[in-house]
Amino acid sequence: MPELTYPQVGATAGALPDGYRHVRMQRTIGHGSDVFQRAADDLLRGEAQRRAGVDISLSQVPVRVGSTVEMRLPLGFVAFSAPCRVVWAERTPDRAGFAYGTLPGHPLRGEERFEVRLLPTGDVCFFITAFSAPGRWFTRLGAPLVRVVQTSMIRRYLGALVERPRDDA
Repeated sequence: MPELTYPQVGATAGALPDGYRHVRMQRTIGHGSDVFQRAADDLLRGEAQRRAGVDISLSQVPVRVGSTVEMRLPLGFVAFSAPCRVVWAERTPDRAGFAYGTLPGHPLRGEERFEVRLLPTGDVCFFITAFSAPGRWFTRLGAPLVRVVQTSMIRRYLGALVERPRDDA
């Protein structure tokens, strides 16, 4: 089994390591237990990535520690492969999520954590935490563009689980 491409496994759960770009973003995606349950189910099936336009394949559904995540991100006339391994996964009555770390062949080195929480107020919030650094020659060369693409993708992930009004007609 390929080894992760960074040594700070699990660091998205706390203080992010030096030497990487850090991202912490969140969005309220709805309100109430039903919204939380749907968002948790969707998150653990890779729907945030899929709805954001990423072709994703999971070795296990729902994801769990050790699951392999194979993603292909189309950018214009090319698509980038981004293999990862799940390093943390959890589901409780008010929290669900997973984190994956990069494997050889991924354009970046680092970890990304996706977490949905049902807050005491009833709000359902989606949190994404990441640390990354260029992992390939082309991501080192295009680092400013990579940061723009990464931020755009995180915003798309955050919007992917927003509760939409249901049409009962």
